[in-house]
Amino acid sequence: MKLELSGRTALVTGSSRGIGRAIAEVLHGEGCKVALNGRTAEDLAAAAADLPGAVAVAGDVTRPDDAQRIVAAGVEALGSLDILVCNVGSGRSVPPGDETYDEWQRVFALNLWSTTNTIEAAWDALAPRGVIICVSSICGLEVVPGAPVTYSAAKAALHAYVRGIARPLGQRGIRIHAVAPGNILFDDSTWSRKLAEDAGLVEAMLQRDVALSRLGTAREVAELVAYLASPRAGFATGGVWPLDGGQLRS
Repeated sequence: MKLELSGRTALVTGSSRGIGRAIAEVLHGEGCKVALNGRTAEDLAAAAADLPGAVAVAGDVTRPDDAQRIVAAGVEALGSLDILVCNVGSGRSVPPGDETYDEWQRVFALNLWSTTNTIEAAWDALAPRGVIICVSSICGLEVVPGAPVTYSAAKAALHAYVRGIARPLGQRGIRIHAVAPGNILFDDSTWSRKLAEDAGLVEAMLQRDVALSRLGTAREVAELVAYLASPRAGFATGGVWPLDGGQLRS
């Protein structure tokens, strides 16, 4: 299936590594002109160097002023903005019951404000027929044993935001979705560390909890993002799309 993305422009936040980098690579491979974003300029430049013509815009989208600057720089370099992918986030937090005010603020900044800041900054820049894809987690859809409460709450709030903002965006011809991955393996990810610590424990969990009995890949997340960003999904908006190998039970 041709996704008809050739010539489109895309800004992907949190794209110097992992899922974000895979998304940038897939969109670039589909013919998009891509701007990458991350907080570490050196890592970001290395990622952009692998994608001919890609633009690197370093900065921290958890800060509203920086999000404004990043979007403006991306639009200036790309010439327009057709696709915005909000990928900044982290599931690292304290165990359930150990939450503090400062930890709530930190986790929500990474997993919710990073997205709302970027979308607010891009509101007027997104082209008609533009698309926003927010990378979330199945932890925002149901209680996942062992997942931090702070992270789960932030992702649930992100899903509510996506569903709530879909109508005003739709009135401007812009679509929005959240993609909710399950257990995704990539270099220096939570699952790469868990495999190194106890591969047998990971395998037992997969056999018990995941219908397909395996970890997902960053490339698989990226392929779903590319499809949702394409005209092939042109009548879909406001959705939260699990990609978890059949882990969710509700």
